[in-house]
Amino acid sequence: MRSAPWWALLSSGCAPVLLVGSWAIAQERQGPAYDPATDTLSVLASYGATSYWLMTGMLLVLGTSYVVTAHALRRAAPAGRLALAGGGLSALALTLVPAPGSGGALEHGAVATVGLVLLAVWPPLAAVRAEGPAPWGLRLDVSLAASAVMFASALWFLAELQSARAPGTAERVVTFLQALWPFLVVLSCRRSTST
Repeated sequence: MRSAPWWALLSSGCAPVLLVGSWAIAQERQGPAYDPATDTLSVLASYGATSYWLMTGMLLVLGTSYVVTAHALRRAAPAGRLALAGGGLSALALTLVPAPGSGGALEHGAVATVGLVLLAVWPPLAAVRAEGPAPWGLRLDVSLAASAVMFASALWFLAELQSARAPGTAERVVTFLQALWPFLVVLSCRRSTST
């Protein structure tokens, strides 16, 4: 049985590329008042932002790519696939509760937090615990390490939100890691079926 179909490379691979490309274009369009080190991605996706529609579209495609990738990872444990899909649904839900133009929003923060947690816990939940060799991306030790790095970067983001020094930088790190990991897992699954 194939661990992941070929199209999973497309669904998982577009996530990190789309994420970085969208925030780069959006911050350029926002102008010099936007500081990517101190301003979060939510500022770019807030009502009234120059690139509101670009960032909203990115969240729609990003969330969909997570859901499609979760469906494609046939070898992964069901709990992990469900958590990855839940992270995707959280990204989709963020389009319904964007951050306001100024200040914070409890709904936006709650949805973003749920998504961040689901995307950080899915690797060990998806790990294969059955007999026989597993793709390296679905091994428990590797998955726990990936999850630990994601949680550490999320804690850094929370610390930066409190200190207001560089929350934008920390958020970009955690979201990029969470977008990249599904692609690496798919690559490991595809490689294990070809060897």
